[in-house]
Amino acid sequence: MKRYLDFTYSFVGYVLSIFTLTLLILWVYPWPFMPINIDLGDFNNITTSVIIDISLLLLFGLQHSLMARTFFKDKVLGRLSIATKSATYSVSSSVCLLLIFYFWQPIEGSVWDLQSDIGFWTMTIIYLVGWIVAFISTFAIDHFELFGLHQGYRALKNLPEPEVVFQKKWLYKYVRHPIQAGTLVGLWATPSMGYSHLILSFGMTLYVFIGLYLEEKNLVKTFGSEYEAYKNDVPMLIPFSNNIRA
Repeated sequence: MKRYLDFTYSFVGYVLSIFTLTLLILWVYPWPFMPINIDLGDFNNITTSVIIDISLLLLFGLQHSLMARTFFKDKVLGRLSIATKSATYSVSSSVCLLLIFYFWQPIEGSVWDLQSDIGFWTMTIIYLVGWIVAFISTFAIDHFELFGLHQGYRALKNLPEPEVVFQKKWLYKYVRHPIQAGTLVGLWATPSMGYSHLILSFGMTLYVFIGLYLEEKNLVKTFGSEYEAYKNDVPMLIPFSNNIRA
């Protein structure tokens, strides 16, 4: 019975992750068909709005950073199965995003607002390319493993966990972190950058760089000289550039 519960929980976590990430992609852009948008809503006291928005970002960042660390998995979630740990991370991340969507406070005014068709469609293409790159890159490192579904399937079939193997394929031949690179492009490429959107983009960018710093330390520990050589050969976020290093 437990393995069926593990798989069901993993499936729920996967569906929630895909749903909330899709909603995030649509929420940060001024699509006319979307009933909710990062810059839509009632404008309240600017100080209160900034505090609420930053608090939501801190909650998101802390959840992602803490739950991804080995000590948290071993000490706090130590008695849970690998499938349950992965699903719990996915569900928790989804809840944090839902809280952002619900409680986010728009702030009146904008940093830039491109009214022309050329500006709008240029930003739209860049935005779409960014998110497509991020999505495609999840399959290069096993999309279903990343979101916890494979762990649930292995629990269901009573299969052992596979050995972690370093791989460099697809977009990972050109940048070490294409998922994060595409995400940053998708967050910043908008024809209308409101102040609340600026807070989100800046906060997420800061989180990405902190997260990558911690992640790369773990990758060096796991793969040693193999990953060190990869760092020397491949830039972190910008293809064909050697001036961004971890």
